[in-house]
Amino acid sequence: MATQTDYYELLQVSRDADGSALKGAYRKVAMKYHPDRNPGDASAEAKFKACNEAYECLKDPQKRAAYDRFGHDAYTQGMNGGGGGPGGFGGGGQGDFADIGDIFETIFGSAFGGGGAGRGRPQQRRGADLRYDMQVTLEEAFEGKSTKIEIEVSQSCDTCSGSGATPGTGERTCNLCNGQGAVRAKQGLFVVERPCPTCSGRGAVIEDPCGDCRGEGRVDRAQELEVDIPPGVDTGTRIRLSGKGEAGQRGAPSGDLYIFIHVKPHTVFEREGTTLATRVPVSFTTAALGGSVDIPDLDGSTNTVEIPVGIQSGKQLRVRGAGMPVLQGRGRGDLVVEIAVETPTKLSRQQKEILEQFRETETGDECPESKGFFSKLKDAFGA
Repeated sequence: MATQTDYYELLQVSRDADGSALKGAYRKVAMKYHPDRNPGDASAEAKFKACNEAYECLKDPQKRAAYDRFGHDAYTQGMNGGGGGPGGFGGGGQGDFADIGDIFETIFGSAFGGGGAGRGRPQQRRGADLRYDMQVTLEEAFEGKSTKIEIEVSQSCDTCSGSGATPGTGERTCNLCNGQGAVRAKQGLFVVERPCPTCSGRGAVIEDPCGDCRGEGRVDRAQELEVDIPPGVDTGTRIRLSGKGEAGQRGAPSGDLYIFIHVKPHTVFEREGTTLATRVPVSFTTAALGGSVDIPDLDGSTNTVEIPVGIQSGKQLRVRGAGMPVLQGRGRGDLVVEIAVETPTKLSRQQKEILEQFRETETGDECPESKGFFSKLKDAFGA
């Protein structure tokens, strides 16, 4: 490596600093030693490059774990040309920290999409996929809508056009992997290959990092995006915006942005898939004599539901094609109406008299379920 100074000392952070603290510390020291602020100062330039090297190592969890365990030896012993100990898991150098996952990546990587570095095939790191949670009303889920969102996301740096290098400068071949993007180490009977820790599998390193993006090739800034919500979405529906995720490092492809839909609870309807359900109270006279109720439709129209004579509480009536739209399909689900017969709690004197007259004329045949129940009681207990 170019320097043997402890990486944590270079960045002036504790060894248990998290990613946010590392990033903040790096920005501070990089700004202090940046060549633009120290023209002609070779010492500051060397310090700037050393800080870049330290941050590139410590921001990567795997590289950091290796560095914490082995220090600079993690990148200097047994890394080139398949060196290392004479065999076994204690041979020293890279062989000491190469885990079983690295071995399987080397053996099976190309066959199963493991993403091994591959000699002569430097890697580009695709940007991370991002998630955005969006709440919509049931009406919006029914109709669909087009809306705009604003997110802060890493985007390609305009100053260096995503290259990570100061304009007018470029890259040099990585000295550790000789431009191969990968390094090898002997691991017992295996030869383990993994991405080069110095150039992150790219095969090249930047001599003079861009001052705006600090060699990342990307910067964080707000971005406004238009999102089309199709009719019929439900909680858990995922909408993919290709290439709208985090920008890749130094010109690598961007990741994707995934919009996760959450439909707010509705005051009238409950939803299960494309089926809408609601509970409708009706008077006991409507239940006895029959009638109809009007239920608003989410499309702005009205559904008239006929109440059959003698309907009981809990009975469900189905209205075909009055539910939610089928997502990316045709037609609509159904509306299920559950009837709740409501007993009056306040009666006038005249109403009470009418009901008393009705009770005097009851024979028991008016309510067959009630009559049948008491007949069963009589037979069971011999009453």
